[in-house]
Amino acid sequence: MLPTAHRLTRKIEFDTVKQKGELHSSDSFSISIYKRKDTGPSRFGFIISTKISPHATVRNKAKRALREGVRRNLTYVKVGYDCVFLAKPIIVKKYTDALIREVGEATALALSEHYAD
Repeated sequence: MLPTAHRLTRKIEFDTVKQKGELHSSDSFSISIYKRKDTGPSRFGFIISTKISPHATVRNKAKRALREGVRRNLTYVKVGYDCVFLAKPIIVKKYTDALIREVGEATALALSEHYAD
């Protein structure tokens, strides 16, 4: 489970990331990344709409896979970022291991290339 300090929970936080963040695409999802002006821990949110699947179990499985991918790669993520994962319909056809690997690659690539400090 993703630690509470690393979660986006309020609607205003999601809206800020979606409006001011920079969008990066992957096969199964897109990531909107927003650099905050602080040194707090990076926080993550996940959006998987009913357009992906009308079944909550399918959406929750995809969300759990994304969260696990973030949790495993949390030590490699820089501080001070807010990220929102936006699922694409193909995500329901992917295996959990493949999603976890894709999250690691996409997060590392997006944060290293576009936000070099």
